[in-house]
Amino acid sequence: MSLLHPGVFQGGDASRTAASQIASSVKSSPGGFPVGDVSSLTDLLRDSAKGTVAKREGACVLIELCSRDAKAAGEHQTTGFVVDLLKCCADKHSKETQDAAWRAMEALARTMSPHGLRAVLPALIDAMDPAQKWQTMVAALQFLAIFAQCSPITTSEALNDVIPVVTQMVNDSKVEVSLAARECLTQICASIDNRDVEPFIPALVSATIDHEEVIECVQKLASTTFVQTVTAAPLALIAPLLLLGFRVRSTATKRMCAVIINNMSKLVEDPEDAAPFLPKLMPALEKAKEEISDPEARTVCAKAFAQLQSIEERLATHVSVKANVDVVSTQVASAGIATEKQQYITTLVSSLVNCKVFDDDDWADELKAYGVEASAAKQMHAPLAKAYFTDAVESDDDDDAELLCDCKFTLAYGSKVLLHNTKLKLKRGHKYGLLGGNDSGKTTLMRSIANEQVDGFPPASELRTVFVEADIIGEQSHLPCVDYILRDPRIKKAGITTEVVERMLLSVGFGEMQNGVQCLVTFLSGGWRMKLALARAMCLNADILLMDEPTNHLDVMNVKWVEEYLLSLKNVTCIIVSHDTGLLDRVCNNIIAIDTLKLKQSRGNLSEYVQKNPKARSYFELKSSTGFVMRFPQPGFIDGVKSKTKPLMKMAGVTYTYPANNEPTVKDVSVQVSLASRVACVGPNGVGKSTMIKLLTGEGTYFIYQTPPPRLPIQD
Repeated sequence: MSLLHPGVFQGGDASRTAASQIASSVKSSPGGFPVGDVSSLTDLLRDSAKGTVAKREGACVLIELCSRDAKAAGEHQTTGFVVDLLKCCADKHSKETQDAAWRAMEALARTMSPHGLRAVLPALIDAMDPAQKWQTMVAALQFLAIFAQCSPITTSEALNDVIPVVTQMVNDSKVEVSLAARECLTQICASIDNRDVEPFIPALVSATIDHEEVIECVQKLASTTFVQTVTAAPLALIAPLLLLGFRVRSTATKRMCAVIINNMSKLVEDPEDAAPFLPKLMPALEKAKEEISDPEARTVCAKAFAQLQSIEERLATHVSVKANVDVVSTQVASAGIATEKQQYITTLVSSLVNCKVFDDDDWADELKAYGVEASAAKQMHAPLAKAYFTDAVESDDDDDAELLCDCKFTLAYGSKVLLHNTKLKLKRGHKYGLLGGNDSGKTTLMRSIANEQVDGFPPASELRTVFVEADIIGEQSHLPCVDYILRDPRIKKAGITTEVVERMLLSVGFGEMQNGVQCLVTFLSGGWRMKLALARAMCLNADILLMDEPTNHLDVMNVKWVEEYLLSLKNVTCIIVSHDTGLLDRVCNNIIAIDTLKLKQSRGNLSEYVQKNPKARSYFELKSSTGFVMRFPQPGFIDGVKSKTKPLMKMAGVTYTYPANNEPTVKDVSVQVSLASRVACVGPNGVGKSTMIKLLTGEGTYFIYQTPPPRLPIQD
């Protein structure tokens, strides 16, 4: 039965009164308008004859009131009228019809579901075609501007489709179109939810309008430290300006554009977000890295190009997390949604997926107004959430282990982002090997955990975490080992006694030292300093040990002792950074790798991980992954030395005893070196290797023969 009343097509107040009554009927109807009424209204809107002006106006008034009063009850139908309403905004026979059509458009923009944008977006984009009448173009732009104010999240999700169209209109020859396009561009760009980009949105919009401002805008962006996740929305605004930057002659501008691309591309989590921009940005960067005259600028461009290549590689194996309409429509149909609403509900659900609305209660609240029961909403949510929201994490086969930490955080060092929006999960008793290239943030991560600077990581009051490193505080190096440990603020806070400290020092071998636990810290070799750090950590009875190169400076026997000690810690979790592949193989049962600003966890030891990820082998190879070659300068001639075999330095029968010791550290040592010497000094920890080298280079009190003036870069 038709709801249309003849009075709605008479115009004036009578038309609005009749339309209001029809809107009330639509609101109370589960299916909105009868199908025949939708067809009748469509025909009326498309009838452009002069004699049917009042009917077109009445149809526009009816759609306006239904959008405003009936809202969701008929929204699946009123959104379908947008194509014809836009044309009526340019009605050549009646200004009243134009105004009525715009009021209907405005009401729809303000009242429709935020997730319904994709239902009307194709019609809006078609209306912005220069072939359309200018009133139609203006109406589409104004609709988008209002919708962006009301629904910024879904507008942001669609910016990649919208911005290229709107930017073409900002300098339109028709003043009305140009002004509407600029206002629309301002409003839709304001929907970008990225705190790094937000301060620059006015400048970006201005540069989009006036290309003379591109260089200044690029300079502002290049000085920004990006830490927020980069999605398609900010890329849609920034990428066109970067392309303009590559077209200017200034090398500095091209370099800054490359810096921006390099910084932002590292923060792209979903490679699909960057995919639309790669075909244009990659050729621009490739050309720049080949043609720019400045070598340093070419290097910067090459780094940015490599970043985009890595995104392209990720795309090849990426599983899309964007809603597939066919998959969604199948779930909508299986949830028992009314046939006439299925297409529109599919649009809404697809938007909920793409906007990352994770909570099924939010789905139920959003769809309730459209006649979808909460049970049906949650029925649709379950399989779609599993398909699109669940992170691809490896299943855990050890559910008995206590979960110590499960957090998500971002970590930066100065202006450099090291880890972005990444997860860390640790279990009690597990031994984790931490892998990553140089300068990737391994030590910074462990130090930040120890200093309680990682968001979401349990505080020291809940979880005792100790960072083990051979750090000797200079002003305390004169202390005996036992007093040095007792001075540590954490030891003091824990109330640990001298007896406990002495017992721990003896357990790691300090009883072998001449003065035992009273040996002065300043006289300890590198290996003994690491054992001192281990003893301090043992005193604190840590839940988590963070170990940075624990076997550095240790001889074979002490390395074995460290391995056995770590394996004996059944209830202590360890995170270990080491270049000792044997240690990581024999001790670790889990691997955490830093890759593309993420922590990627995997079960198994190092060999198992490298087998699955061959690229990780480069972390332990003596070659540069970037092609960098270190070259030492060739030393010049030394005065008085004409032969490579003539001694430069020598000492004979030297015995040396440190001031606090009773027994000499080195005894009756004779050694000489010449230009031809290539000498390796080996021996157990504490036998005097470093002492001998220091004496040879003149740091002791003995007179050592040196051909003047030798150049002595010392690395112990």
